[in-house]
Amino acid sequence: MTTTTLQAQPGTHAAGMPPALRWAMIAALVYLLLVAVALISGGFKMSAGDSAKELFAFASNPVTAVIVGVLATALIQSSSTVSSIIVGLVAGGLPVSIAIPMIMGANMGTTITNTIVSLGMIRNGEDFKRGFSAATIHDFFNLLSILIFLPLEVMFGFLERIGASLATLFIGGDSVSTSSFNFIKPLVKPPVNFAKDSIHGAGMSDLIGGVLLIILGIVGIFLVITYIGKHLKVLMVGRAKEILHTAVGKGPLSGIFTGTLLTVLVQSSSTTTSLIVPLAGSGAFTLRQVYPFTLGANIGTCITALLAATAISGANAIFALQIAFVHLAYNVLGVALIYSLPFLRDIPIKLATSLAALAVKNKLYVVAYIGAVFFFLPLILIGGSKLLGL
Repeated sequence: MTTTTLQAQPGTHAAGMPPALRWAMIAALVYLLLVAVALISGGFKMSAGDSAKELFAFASNPVTAVIVGVLATALIQSSSTVSSIIVGLVAGGLPVSIAIPMIMGANMGTTITNTIVSLGMIRNGEDFKRGFSAATIHDFFNLLSILIFLPLEVMFGFLERIGASLATLFIGGDSVSTSSFNFIKPLVKPPVNFAKDSIHGAGMSDLIGGVLLIILGIVGIFLVITYIGKHLKVLMVGRAKEILHTAVGKGPLSGIFTGTLLTVLVQSSSTTTSLIVPLAGSGAFTLRQVYPFTLGANIGTCITALLAATAISGANAIFALQIAFVHLAYNVLGVALIYSLPFLRDIPIKLATSLAALAVKNKLYVVAYIGAVFFFLPLILIGGSKLLGL
């Protein structure tokens, strides 16, 4: 009876900390999580330099274009950034037919961030199993979407036509600045810039400095996720849990809407999906509740490319807007098709659950999965394509 009573009151002073202070701690930890993710992104950009952008030159056919999108986004750690680069490349003359598979690959590559975030729970078996499956369900959904839509696009070009139709409706409108819309970037920029300045002040090269930033970011994620999980387990009872479930866990439409809205606000699907992973790991949300939220994040991330496209002028402006609308149409249609059909909807759930079960038994599956999907396999496919002259 005593044990039951103590467990029923985890948010009281008996737990050692008032709930208000715990929420303040979580807010501070969430900020540190955003900084850690930004450090990884900044580290990849610093160490890779212009090399990441040069990857786009390898996209000579739809398959290599997808792979380039995956690899570039895994390196840059931001599908929003990559999609904006693709918009710029299209404005500079890159064929839309090659840019479309790149956009598909960018959707896949961005999911590495929340997979890395889930590793922060690796020491706790059940938490890691829940968190890792919540992270990789995004991977498997995007992979399934590519397998369905890439062949259809190659055969019929329907996404290209949809994008062209929407672009002709909107061309000529006023441009919108992305810099004034993103409120997350100014928050994390000072500590990231401080870290970069400290590295440059120490005389380190960009390669070494970038690697150091990546390591700091990964270590930061491990520490932050550990403490967020501890606080969430105490707080996710009663009213707090009801509020979160109303926003995310009430139903699929509510989850999709919330994921879309939050991602539009922060302009980063990596950020929003990374924040939901610790909630899933703590047991606050089930995998089926997290699933629609990640789909909403897929849709919300399209806002950055759309805003970037409105700032393009000149003869190719319509093509830049076209590829931005292709990105939106691809993600909306992917959610509509895959989530509306039960036999397709359950595939990412089953794959994510199975992989998480294997990862709990042997952590080498985690290393093999991240390395193969996001780096080694893309490089092998690009190299093989070049050798075959495709």
